[in-house]
Amino acid sequence: MKKIDSFLSMAGGVLLLIGAMLQITRWMWAPYIYLVGAVMFAYVQLKYGYEGGNIIIRRLRRQQLIGAALLVVAGVMMLLWHRNEWVACLSVAAVLQLYTAFRIPQEEEREKNK
Repeated sequence: MKKIDSFLSMAGGVLLLIGAMLQITRWMWAPYIYLVGAVMFAYVQLKYGYEGGNIIIRRLRRQQLIGAALLVVAGVMMLLWHRNEWVACLSVAAVLQLYTAFRIPQEEEREKNK
């Protein structure tokens, strides 16, 4: 990853966290902060694809992209619906992101050792 992409990913993650915490307090600008972070984070994940032939890594990448899309959807839900439905969407996205964050490096290492 390039330096700028690493920075965008990190800044997006921080904005995601700050926006979600502020949304709990119902601050008016919290959904916008969250949504900017979600778009930054999703952009970096969309930018780097997997060109190899390993079916497992391709499946994991699709799951990762679905998780990134759900992060953005949770931000839109924050803006449109003023209840707590976004929490369920964010939870599913977090589980997908966490799972793929551990599994993709494992599979890449396994592929490299073959």
